[in-house]
Amino acid sequence: MTQTETSWQAAIRAALERSVSDGELAGALAVVWHDGEVALRAAAGDRDIARGIAMRGDAIFQVASMTKPIVSVAALQLVDEGAIRLDDPIARWLPEFANPRVLDQPAGPLEHTHPAPRPITVDDLLTHRAGFGYAFASSGPIALALERALGNILHSRLNPDEWVRALGGLPLLSDPGARFVYGHSTEVLGCLVARIDGATLGESLKRRVLGPLGMRDTAFYVPPDKRARLAHMYRRSHGSFEDVTDAPTAPPLFEAGGGGLYSTADDYLTFARVLLGKGEVNGVRLLSPATCDRMTRNQLTAHQRRLEALSQPDFFVHSGFGYGVQVVMEPSPPLFAGAGSLSWGGIFGTGWRADPLNKLITMFFTQDFADTSSGPERSDPAQVTTAARLQSEVDQLAYGGLAQR
Repeated sequence: MTQTETSWQAAIRAALERSVSDGELAGALAVVWHDGEVALRAAAGDRDIARGIAMRGDAIFQVASMTKPIVSVAALQLVDEGAIRLDDPIARWLPEFANPRVLDQPAGPLEHTHPAPRPITVDDLLTHRAGFGYAFASSGPIALALERALGNILHSRLNPDEWVRALGGLPLLSDPGARFVYGHSTEVLGCLVARIDGATLGESLKRRVLGPLGMRDTAFYVPPDKRARLAHMYRRSHGSFEDVTDAPTAPPLFEAGGGGLYSTADDYLTFARVLLGKGEVNGVRLLSPATCDRMTRNQLTAHQRRLEALSQPDFFVHSGFGYGVQVVMEPSPPLFAGAGSLSWGGIFGTGWRADPLNKLITMFFTQDFADTSSGPERSDPAQVTTAARLQSEVDQLAYGGLAQR
């Protein structure tokens, strides 16, 4: 602890170090930004146990579903440019999804379907109301059908056209626009952006978002010259860590818009600041203020917020969902964030929260394969993982030291 370090900063460092010394995590990183400057950057443990490489602030993480907000911004840029409208049917560019059919029951037989009452729109993709599911978050025959048709979400053997065709051949879990269903909506959105741009999704994101913001360490792969900075993925087993790192060294065949990016805390902090800056940061504007405001405002109806989401009956009890981000609407304990706070974490223990009221961004990054049932995708709502617990602790300590009372 330095002479100028406050109690909340020291407490966050201690929490990270405790998680490592107790054998809960191999390594972890926390960053807190407040009112224009980084108030804390704390790291503990290793990013590569076998080589004894310590965790540092420049570590590159597999951020999984934190890809979704970035792809959503790229799509909303197309809206600002007039290339698409939110109410446009996606079949205009993705004819594989023309005339979709919907399961009569989400877990029912695949042959028991009805025609969708209306087309899938761009807005449906941005709000996860398109009806697409994930295999691991679905049940019944559709779960197996999705797994067989698409394979591994982050390591698909299909190219984008093949992937879209395979998903388009399966029924939806719900009528378009009817409810929030967490699934392949943002992967489809990424395919739509790439088709309109006539490029790969990685190229589109680099031109539209990553390049302008200087996010040089964010991509769908980790090139050889940056491998030493990669935070390795570990599975905890019988008191030890098994290295299960599987990061590509070149652009993959299918760049998953719902979860394929690798990034650093500093890169993602810059992106999060765009959302607090009404579409602009450091003199770089990505979205118009009106479009950014719409992205960061709840789009779900009151009825849709009351429906079960992600296997939890009260998932949206205090929040809603904008375009690619969850939005706090009614703060109450134990939630410390102010109204309008934004977040959407990754399945492997990466998370962030951007609070416009308090001008505060908190970030917690780790790589814990044991957390594959945590975060937005968790299948067991009763399970509180190490990463989720520490993210909450970082939030609580930062808010205790910096937030408005």
